[in-house]
Amino acid sequence: MLFNSLEYLVFLPLVTLAYYLLQSLRARNFMLLLASYYFYMQYKPEYGLLMLFATFVCYISALGISKTQSKAIKKLWLTFSVLGTMGLLFFYKYFNFFNRNVAGLLSFFNVSWQPLSLDILLPVGISFFTFQSLSYTIDVYREDIIAEKDFFTFALFVSFFPQLVAGPIERSTNLLPQFYQHNRFDTSKAVSGLRLMLFGFFKKVVIADRLAVIVDTVYNNYKSYNGVVYIIATVAFAFQIFCDFSGYSDIARGSARLFGFELMSNFERPYYSKSVTEFWRRWHISLSSWFRDYLYIPLGGSRKGYVRTLINLFVVFTVSGLWHGANWTFVVWGALNGAAIVIEKILGIGKRAGKQEYMREQAIKRRQKPWFVRAAVTIAGIIPMLITFAFICFTWVFFRAQSIDQALYMLPRFLEGLDTFDLQKFIGTRMILGLDS
Repeated sequence: MLFNSLEYLVFLPLVTLAYYLLQSLRARNFMLLLASYYFYMQYKPEYGLLMLFATFVCYISALGISKTQSKAIKKLWLTFSVLGTMGLLFFYKYFNFFNRNVAGLLSFFNVSWQPLSLDILLPVGISFFTFQSLSYTIDVYREDIIAEKDFFTFALFVSFFPQLVAGPIERSTNLLPQFYQHNRFDTSKAVSGLRLMLFGFFKKVVIADRLAVIVDTVYNNYKSYNGVVYIIATVAFAFQIFCDFSGYSDIARGSARLFGFELMSNFERPYYSKSVTEFWRRWHISLSSWFRDYLYIPLGGSRKGYVRTLINLFVVFTVSGLWHGANWTFVVWGALNGAAIVIEKILGIGKRAGKQEYMREQAIKRRQKPWFVRAAVTIAGIIPMLITFAFICFTWVFFRAQSIDQALYMLPRFLEGLDTFDLQKFIGTRMILGLDS
Protein backbone atom coordinates (compact mmCIF):
# COMPACT_ATOMS: atom_id res chain seq x y z
CA MET A 1 0.00 0.00 0.00
CA LEU A 2 1.50 3.30 -1.09
CA PHE A 3 1.17 6.51 0.91
CA ASN A 4 0.07 8.41 -2.20
CA SER A 5 -2.85 6.10 -2.94
CA LEU A 6 -6.59 6.21 -2.36
CA GLU A 7 -6.31 3.02 -0.30
CA TYR A 8 -4.06 4.74 2.23
CA LEU A 9 -6.32 7.78 2.46
CA VAL A 10 -9.12 5.41 3.48
CA PHE A 11 -6.97 3.10 5.59
CA LEU A 12 -5.37 5.76 7.82
CA PRO A 13 -8.57 7.45 9.11
CA LEU A 14 -10.17 4.06 9.83
CA VAL A 15 -7.15 2.87 11.82
CA THR A 16 -6.94 6.20 13.67
CA LEU A 17 -10.63 6.01 14.58
CA ALA A 18 -10.31 2.41 15.78
CA TYR A 19 -7.25 3.33 17.85
CA TYR A 20 -9.07 5.98 19.87
CA LEU A 21 -12.28 3.96 20.20
CA LEU A 22 -10.34 1.19 21.93
CA GLN A 23 -9.66 1.94 25.58
CA SER A 24 -7.29 -0.90 26.44
CA LEU A 25 -3.64 -0.14 25.67
CA ARG A 26 -3.00 -3.77 24.79
CA ALA A 27 -5.99 -3.80 22.43
CA ARG A 28 -4.78 -0.61 20.78
CA ASN A 29 -1.31 -2.00 20.17
CA PHE A 30 -2.65 -5.30 18.88
CA MET A 31 -4.95 -3.46 16.50
CA LEU A 32 -2.01 -1.36 15.24
CA LEU A 33 -0.01 -4.55 14.79
CA LEU A 34 -2.75 -6.15 12.68
CA ALA A 35 -3.14 -2.93 10.69
CA SER A 36 0.61 -2.77 10.08
CA TYR A 37 0.76 -6.33 8.78
CA TYR A 38 -2.29 -5.69 6.62
CA PHE A 39 -0.59 -2.56 5.26
CA TYR A 40 2.63 -4.44 4.47
CA MET A 41 1.01 -7.56 3.05
CA GLN A 42 -0.85 -5.48 0.48
CA TYR A 43 2.42 -5.43 -1.44
CA LYS A 44 2.69 -9.22 -1.35
CA PRO A 45 1.19 -11.53 1.33
CA GLU A 46 4.36 -13.59 1.87
CA TYR A 47 6.28 -10.44 2.82
CA GLY A 48 4.57 -10.65 6.19
CA LEU A 49 6.29 -13.98 6.89
CA LEU A 50 9.73 -12.47 6.20
CA MET A 51 9.09 -9.60 8.60
CA LEU A 52 7.74 -12.03 11.18
CA PHE A 53 10.92 -14.11 10.84
CA ALA A 54 13.17 -11.10 11.46
CA THR A 55 10.97 -10.08 14.38
CA PHE A 56 11.10 -13.53 15.98
CA VAL A 57 14.88 -13.85 15.57
CA CYS A 58 15.58 -10.51 17.25
CA TYR A 59 12.93 -11.03 19.93
CA ILE A 60 14.30 -14.37 21.17
CA SER A 61 17.89 -13.16 20.78
CA ALA A 62 17.24 -10.16 23.02
CA LEU A 63 15.54 -12.36 25.62
CA GLY A 64 18.47 -14.77 25.48
CA ILE A 65 20.91 -11.91 26.02
CA SER A 66 18.94 -10.54 28.95
CA LYS A 67 18.63 -13.90 30.74
CA THR A 68 22.32 -14.76 30.95
CA GLN A 69 25.31 -13.23 32.68
CA SER A 70 27.80 -15.01 30.45
CA LYS A 71 29.46 -12.65 27.96
CA ALA A 72 30.17 -15.57 25.64
CA ILE A 73 26.52 -16.61 25.52
CA LYS A 74 25.43 -12.99 25.07
CA LYS A 75 27.73 -12.80 22.04
CA LEU A 76 26.29 -16.05 20.69
CA TRP A 77 22.77 -14.66 20.87
CA LEU A 78 23.91 -11.41 19.26
CA THR A 79 25.64 -13.36 16.50
CA PHE A 80 22.45 -15.35 15.94
CA SER A 81 20.50 -12.12 15.58
CA VAL A 82 23.05 -10.61 13.17
CA LEU A 83 23.20 -13.75 11.02
CA GLY A 84 19.41 -14.11 10.99
CA THR A 85 18.56 -10.55 9.99
CA MET A 86 21.56 -9.86 7.75
CA GLY A 87 21.23 -13.32 6.19
CA LEU A 88 17.64 -12.49 5.28
CA LEU A 89 18.70 -9.15 3.83
CA PHE A 90 21.63 -10.69 1.94
CA PHE A 91 19.55 -13.45 0.36
CA TYR A 92 16.80 -11.20 -0.96
CA LYS A 93 18.85 -8.14 -1.84
CA TYR A 94 22.42 -9.25 -2.61
CA PHE A 95 22.43 -12.97 -3.53
CA ASN A 96 22.26 -12.50 -7.31
CA PHE A 97 24.61 -9.50 -7.16
CA PHE A 98 27.17 -11.56 -5.23
CA ASN A 99 26.88 -14.52 -7.59
CA ARG A 100 27.34 -12.40 -10.71
CA ASN A 101 30.44 -10.74 -9.33
CA VAL A 102 31.98 -14.01 -8.14
CA ALA A 103 31.45 -15.42 -11.63
CA GLY A 104 33.04 -12.34 -13.15
CA LEU A 105 36.04 -12.61 -10.83
CA LEU A 106 36.52 -16.30 -11.65
CA SER A 107 36.30 -15.63 -15.37
CA PHE A 108 39.16 -13.15 -14.96
CA PHE A 109 41.28 -16.13 -13.90
CA ASN A 110 39.91 -18.24 -16.77
CA VAL A 111 37.72 -20.29 -14.44
CA SER A 112 34.37 -21.14 -15.98
CA TRP A 113 31.43 -21.09 -13.56
CA GLN A 114 27.77 -20.62 -14.29
CA PRO A 115 26.33 -18.54 -11.43
CA LEU A 116 23.03 -19.52 -9.88
CA SER A 117 20.51 -16.79 -10.56
CA LEU A 118 17.31 -16.83 -8.55
CA ASP A 119 14.12 -15.08 -9.56
CA ILE A 120 13.88 -13.09 -6.33
CA LEU A 121 11.63 -10.08 -5.90
CA LEU A 122 13.12 -7.64 -3.40
CA PRO A 123 10.63 -7.22 -0.52
CA VAL A 124 9.62 -3.61 0.03
CA GLY A 125 11.20 -2.06 3.13
CA ILE A 126 13.39 -5.06 4.00
CA SER A 127 16.47 -2.82 4.41
CA PHE A 128 14.55 -0.73 6.93
CA PHE A 129 12.91 -3.33 9.16
CA THR A 130 16.02 -5.56 9.30
CA PHE A 131 18.17 -2.63 10.43
CA GLN A 132 15.56 -1.48 12.94
CA SER A 133 15.09 -4.92 14.48
CA LEU A 134 18.83 -5.62 14.59
CA SER A 135 19.58 -2.30 16.29
CA TYR A 136 17.17 -3.32 19.06
CA THR A 137 19.14 -6.51 19.75
CA ILE A 138 22.39 -4.54 19.82
CA ASP A 139 20.82 -2.01 22.21
CA VAL A 140 19.83 -4.85 24.55
CA TYR A 141 23.34 -6.32 24.28
CA ARG A 142 24.84 -2.93 25.17
CA GLU A 143 22.30 -2.58 28.00
CA ASP A 144 20.93 0.63 26.51
CA ILE A 145 17.42 -0.81 26.84
CA ILE A 146 15.74 -3.65 28.72
CA ALA A 147 14.60 -6.55 26.55
CA GLU A 148 10.93 -6.28 25.60
CA LYS A 149 9.05 -9.24 27.06
CA ASP A 150 5.78 -8.73 25.21
CA PHE A 151 6.16 -10.20 21.72
CA PHE A 152 3.25 -8.26 20.22
CA THR A 153 4.62 -4.91 21.40
CA PHE A 154 8.01 -5.70 19.94
CA ALA A 155 6.40 -6.90 16.71
CA LEU A 156 4.60 -3.54 16.52
CA PHE A 157 7.93 -1.75 16.97
CA VAL A 158 9.35 -3.60 13.95
CA SER A 159 6.25 -3.30 11.75
CA PHE A 160 4.69 0.08 12.70
CA PHE A 161 3.22 0.98 9.32
CA PRO A 162 3.94 4.75 9.05
CA GLN A 163 7.71 4.18 9.00
CA LEU A 164 7.86 0.59 7.78
CA VAL A 165 8.76 0.91 4.11
CA ALA A 166 10.69 4.20 3.88
CA GLY A 167 11.83 5.07 7.39
CA PRO A 168 12.88 6.80 9.42
CA ILE A 169 14.77 3.88 10.97
CA GLU A 170 13.60 4.28 14.54
CA ARG A 171 15.52 3.39 17.69
CA SER A 172 14.09 1.13 20.33
CA THR A 173 14.94 3.72 22.98
CA ASN A 174 12.65 6.23 21.27
CA LEU A 175 9.73 4.31 19.79
CA LEU A 176 9.22 1.28 22.06
CA PRO A 177 8.43 3.30 25.23
CA GLN A 178 5.81 5.28 23.29
CA PHE A 179 3.72 2.15 22.80
CA TYR A 180 3.17 2.10 26.56
CA GLN A 181 1.65 5.57 26.58
CA HIS A 182 -2.14 5.76 26.76
CA ASN A 183 -2.52 8.60 24.26
CA ARG A 184 -5.65 10.70 24.16
CA PHE A 185 -6.76 12.42 20.99
CA ASP A 186 -4.97 15.75 20.80
CA THR A 187 -6.41 18.23 18.32
CA SER A 188 -3.22 20.26 18.09
CA LYS A 189 -1.16 17.13 17.39
CA ALA A 190 -3.68 15.94 14.83
CA VAL A 191 -3.63 19.27 13.01
CA SER A 192 0.17 19.32 13.15
CA GLY A 193 0.29 15.77 11.80
CA LEU A 194 -2.12 16.52 8.96
CA ARG A 195 -0.16 19.65 8.07
CA LEU A 196 3.06 17.63 7.97
CA MET A 197 1.39 14.97 5.82
CA LEU A 198 0.05 17.61 3.43
CA PHE A 199 3.52 19.08 3.05
CA GLY A 200 4.88 15.59 2.42
CA PHE A 201 2.26 14.87 -0.24
CA PHE A 202 3.07 18.20 -1.89
CA LYS A 203 6.79 17.38 -2.03
CA LYS A 204 6.15 13.87 -3.32
CA VAL A 205 3.28 14.33 -5.79
CA VAL A 206 3.66 17.92 -6.97
CA ILE A 207 7.46 18.28 -7.00
CA ALA A 208 9.17 14.88 -7.02
CA ASP A 209 6.83 13.16 -9.48
CA ARG A 210 7.02 16.12 -11.90
CA LEU A 211 10.82 16.28 -11.72
CA ALA A 212 10.93 12.52 -12.30
CA VAL A 213 9.63 13.13 -15.84
CA ILE A 214 12.71 15.22 -16.67
CA VAL A 215 15.11 12.85 -14.94
CA ASP A 216 13.70 9.65 -16.43
CA THR A 217 13.53 11.14 -19.92
CA VAL A 218 17.22 12.05 -19.90
CA TYR A 219 18.71 9.19 -17.88
CA ASN A 220 16.73 6.51 -19.72
CA ASN A 221 17.81 7.94 -23.08
CA TYR A 222 21.15 9.40 -22.07
CA LYS A 223 22.87 8.89 -25.44
CA SER A 224 20.35 11.24 -27.03
CA TYR A 225 21.44 14.17 -24.84
CA ASN A 226 24.55 15.87 -23.51
CA GLY A 227 25.82 19.06 -21.92
CA VAL A 228 23.31 21.31 -20.20
CA VAL A 229 20.57 18.68 -20.48
CA TYR A 230 22.65 16.36 -18.28
CA ILE A 231 23.17 19.19 -15.81
CA ILE A 232 19.47 20.07 -15.69
CA ALA A 233 18.47 16.42 -15.27
CA THR A 234 21.02 15.84 -12.52
CA VAL A 235 20.04 18.95 -10.56
CA ALA A 236 16.41 17.91 -11.05
CA PHE A 237 17.27 14.49 -9.65
CA ALA A 238 18.91 16.10 -6.62
CA PHE A 239 15.62 17.78 -5.75
CA GLN A 240 13.51 14.83 -6.90
CA ILE A 241 15.19 12.38 -4.53
CA PHE A 242 15.08 14.89 -1.69
CA CYS A 243 11.39 15.72 -2.17
CA ASP A 244 10.52 12.07 -2.73
CA PHE A 245 12.36 10.71 0.29
CA SER A 246 11.74 13.60 2.68
CA GLY A 247 8.13 13.71 1.49
CA TYR A 248 7.65 10.08 2.50
CA SER A 249 9.32 10.83 5.84
CA ASP A 250 6.98 13.76 6.44
CA ILE A 251 3.94 11.60 5.65
CA ALA A 252 5.28 8.92 8.00
CA ARG A 253 5.87 11.38 10.83
CA GLY A 254 2.51 13.06 10.27
CA SER A 255 0.69 9.72 10.22
CA ALA A 256 2.36 8.63 13.46
CA ARG A 257 1.51 11.95 15.08
CA LEU A 258 -2.21 11.28 14.54
CA PHE A 259 -1.83 8.45 17.08
CA GLY A 260 0.23 10.63 19.43
CA PHE A 261 3.60 9.11 18.47
CA GLU A 262 6.68 11.13 17.55
CA LEU A 263 9.14 9.80 14.97
CA MET A 264 12.57 11.31 14.51
CA SER A 265 13.20 13.99 11.90
CA ASN A 266 15.06 12.49 8.94
CA PHE A 267 16.09 15.57 6.94
CA GLU A 268 17.28 18.99 8.08
CA ARG A 269 17.68 21.19 4.97
CA PRO A 270 20.62 19.11 3.62
CA TYR A 271 21.30 21.30 0.59
CA TYR A 272 22.16 24.19 2.89
CA SER A 273 25.25 22.26 3.96
CA LYS A 274 28.68 23.86 3.57
CA SER A 275 30.58 20.58 3.51
CA VAL A 276 29.92 16.94 2.67
CA THR A 277 30.40 16.13 6.35
CA GLU A 278 27.64 18.56 7.26
CA PHE A 279 25.46 17.21 4.44
CA TRP A 280 25.52 13.76 6.02
CA ARG A 281 24.52 15.21 9.38
CA ARG A 282 21.41 16.57 7.66
CA TRP A 283 20.58 13.86 5.06
CA HIS A 284 18.76 10.63 5.98
CA ILE A 285 19.67 11.24 9.60
CA SER A 286 18.25 7.96 10.89
CA LEU A 287 20.47 5.93 8.53
CA SER A 288 23.58 8.06 9.07
CA SER A 289 23.23 7.79 12.84
CA TRP A 290 22.55 4.03 12.51
CA PHE A 291 25.83 3.47 10.67
CA ARG A 292 27.62 5.71 13.15
CA ASP A 293 26.34 3.85 16.22
CA TYR A 294 26.27 0.28 14.91
CA LEU A 295 29.17 0.14 12.44
CA TYR A 296 31.53 3.12 12.79
CA ILE A 297 31.83 2.91 16.58
CA PRO A 298 32.21 -0.92 16.66
CA LEU A 299 34.98 -0.59 14.04
CA GLY A 300 36.79 1.63 16.50
CA GLY A 301 35.39 5.02 15.58
CA SER A 302 38.01 7.63 16.33
CA ARG A 303 39.45 5.74 19.30
CA LYS A 304 42.16 3.78 17.47
CA GLY A 305 44.27 6.48 15.93
CA TYR A 306 43.98 9.04 13.17
CA VAL A 307 44.64 6.74 10.21
CA ARG A 308 42.21 4.12 11.52
CA THR A 309 39.57 6.84 11.89
CA LEU A 310 39.93 7.79 8.23
CA ILE A 311 39.73 4.15 7.15
CA ASN A 312 36.63 3.60 9.29
CA LEU A 313 34.91 6.62 7.76
CA PHE A 314 35.62 5.43 4.23
CA VAL A 315 34.47 1.87 4.96
CA VAL A 316 31.23 3.02 6.59
CA PHE A 317 30.21 5.23 3.68
CA THR A 318 31.12 2.60 1.11
CA VAL A 319 28.97 0.05 2.95
CA SER A 320 26.16 2.59 3.26
CA GLY A 321 26.25 2.94 -0.51
CA LEU A 322 25.71 -0.80 -0.89
CA TRP A 323 22.79 -0.57 1.56
CA HIS A 324 20.96 1.59 -0.97
CA GLY A 325 21.08 -1.02 -3.73
CA ALA A 326 22.82 -4.10 -5.11
CA ASN A 327 24.74 -2.33 -7.86
CA TRP A 328 28.29 -1.04 -8.20
CA THR A 329 26.88 2.40 -8.93
CA PHE A 330 25.76 2.65 -5.30
CA VAL A 331 29.12 1.39 -4.04
CA VAL A 332 30.93 4.07 -6.05
CA TRP A 333 28.45 6.68 -4.83
CA GLY A 334 29.10 5.72 -1.22
CA ALA A 335 32.87 5.56 -1.76
CA LEU A 336 32.91 9.04 -3.31
CA ASN A 337 31.09 10.49 -0.31
CA GLY A 338 33.41 8.60 2.02
CA ALA A 339 36.49 9.88 0.19
CA ALA A 340 35.18 13.45 0.37
CA ILE A 341 34.57 13.17 4.11
CA VAL A 342 38.05 11.71 4.64
CA ILE A 343 39.58 14.64 2.72
CA GLU A 344 37.50 17.11 4.73
CA LYS A 345 38.63 15.40 7.92
CA ILE A 346 42.26 15.82 6.89
CA LEU A 347 41.78 19.46 5.89
CA GLY A 348 39.45 20.30 8.77
CA ILE A 349 36.85 21.65 6.34
CA GLY A 350 33.82 20.42 8.27
CA LYS A 351 34.89 22.26 11.42
CA ARG A 352 35.77 25.34 9.41
CA ALA A 353 32.30 25.41 7.85
CA GLY A 354 30.73 25.38 11.29
CA LYS A 355 32.98 28.21 12.44
CA GLN A 356 32.12 30.30 9.36
CA GLU A 357 28.41 29.80 10.05
CA TYR A 358 28.85 30.99 13.62
CA MET A 359 30.86 34.05 12.55
CA ARG A 360 28.35 34.96 9.85
CA GLU A 361 25.39 34.72 12.23
CA GLN A 362 27.16 36.77 14.87
CA ALA A 363 28.18 39.50 12.43
CA ILE A 364 24.64 39.89 11.09
CA LYS A 365 22.96 39.57 14.47
CA ARG A 366 25.03 42.20 16.25
CA ARG A 367 25.20 44.59 13.31
CA GLN A 368 28.67 45.63 14.38
CA LYS A 369 30.19 45.55 10.90
CA PRO A 370 29.60 47.76 7.83
CA TRP A 371 27.13 46.46 5.26
CA PHE A 372 29.82 45.49 2.76
CA VAL A 373 31.60 43.40 5.39
CA ARG A 374 28.36 41.63 6.29
CA ALA A 375 27.67 41.02 2.60
CA ALA A 376 31.15 39.59 2.12
CA VAL A 377 30.69 37.23 5.06
CA THR A 378 27.33 36.10 3.66
CA ILE A 379 28.82 35.44 0.23
CA ALA A 380 31.70 33.58 1.86
CA GLY A 381 29.11 31.29 3.43
CA ILE A 382 27.24 30.73 0.16
CA ILE A 383 30.32 29.70 -1.84
CA PRO A 384 31.07 26.49 0.14
CA MET A 385 27.35 25.70 0.03
CA LEU A 386 27.38 25.83 -3.79
CA ILE A 387 30.59 23.80 -3.98
CA THR A 388 29.09 21.14 -1.71
CA PHE A 389 25.89 21.03 -3.74
CA ALA A 390 27.90 20.66 -6.97
CA PHE A 391 29.83 17.73 -5.51
CA ILE A 392 26.66 16.05 -4.22
CA CYS A 393 25.11 16.41 -7.69
CA PHE A 394 28.25 14.85 -9.18
CA THR A 395 27.80 11.81 -6.93
CA TRP A 396 24.08 11.64 -7.74
CA VAL A 397 25.05 10.79 -11.34
CA PHE A 398 26.35 7.42 -10.11
CA PHE A 399 23.34 6.95 -7.84
CA ARG A 400 20.84 7.51 -10.68
CA ALA A 401 22.74 5.83 -13.51
CA GLN A 402 21.84 2.22 -14.21
CA SER A 403 25.48 1.23 -14.63
CA ILE A 404 29.01 2.48 -14.13
CA ASP A 405 29.38 2.63 -17.91
CA GLN A 406 26.42 5.01 -18.15
CA ALA A 407 27.84 7.32 -15.48
CA LEU A 408 31.27 7.34 -17.13
CA TYR A 409 29.65 8.05 -20.50
CA MET A 410 27.70 11.02 -19.15
CA LEU A 411 30.23 12.75 -16.90
CA PRO A 412 32.79 13.77 -19.58
CA ARG A 413 29.95 15.18 -21.70
CA PHE A 414 28.47 17.52 -19.10
CA LEU A 415 30.05 20.56 -20.73
CA GLU A 416 29.36 19.62 -24.35
CA GLY A 417 26.95 21.64 -26.46
CA LEU A 418 26.78 24.65 -24.14
CA ASP A 419 26.89 27.08 -27.07
CA THR A 420 24.08 25.39 -29.03
CA PHE A 421 21.68 24.56 -26.20
CA ASP A 422 18.14 25.91 -26.54
CA LEU A 423 16.65 26.05 -23.03
CA GLN A 424 13.24 27.26 -24.19
CA LYS A 425 12.91 24.40 -26.66
CA PHE A 426 13.99 21.85 -24.06
CA ILE A 427 11.64 23.04 -21.32
CA GLY A 428 8.81 23.53 -23.81
CA THR A 429 8.49 19.92 -24.88
CA ARG A 430 5.34 18.12 -23.76
CA MET A 431 7.34 15.16 -22.54
CA ILE A 432 9.50 17.25 -20.21
CA LEU A 433 6.46 18.98 -18.76
CA GLY A 434 4.86 15.60 -18.21
CA LEU A 435 1.79 16.39 -20.29
CA ASP A 436 2.08 13.26 -22.42
CA SER A 437 0.74 10.03 -21.03
